[in-house]
Amino acid sequence: MNKFLLDVPDRIETERLYLRPYKAGDGPMYHAAGKRNREHLAEFESDNVLMCLKDETHAEAIVRELAADWMARSCFFIGIFETATDEWVGQVYVAPIDWDLPEFTIGFVADVNYEGRGYISEAVNGVLGMLFGDMGAHRVKSDCHENNIRSQRLLERCGFKREGHLRENRKNADGSFHGDLLYGLLRQEYVDR
Repeated sequence: MNKFLLDVPDRIETERLYLRPYKAGDGPMYHAAGKRNREHLAEFESDNVLMCLKDETHAEAIVRELAADWMARSCFFIGIFETATDEWVGQVYVAPIDWDLPEFTIGFVADVNYEGRGYISEAVNGVLGMLFGDMGAHRVKSDCHENNIRSQRLLERCGFKREGHLRENRKNADGSFHGDLLYGLLRQEYVDR
């Protein structure tokens, strides 16, 4: 598959949301989201790009890099915005694993002010439509911290099947260890859900 010939949509609309790649000028909004969510993301997303933003200038450089990654098809950071307010409510991350299969990995975060409202499930379902439709995915995978019950439930609501459990494969900031749960969704499972 030639990844550059894919017509990857630059906007996905769902019932309450629109999703789009980041672009020049998003730095101040992205920095504010990072600051607002630092404590919220610390337990399960300590290595998320939102956690490393130093100031608005740095955030602007990061969103421009994310836009360049989108154009290069190396990874896709997708902002989730509430249609009614244009407020940032979270982010979906997609990366190609194997363009020939094709297989992708997906991850997500919810803004602390918007979690528990079904926005991220709605957004993930919208992105799955893009992956299995526009991008011809055969398989989409995801993993999550073994203690992140909300992410496990979200993946299962979206049709993912638990495929494995990696035990103590990651080190926590305090020196202890945790494992990851592995999930997968096949094209036919997506079609049949």
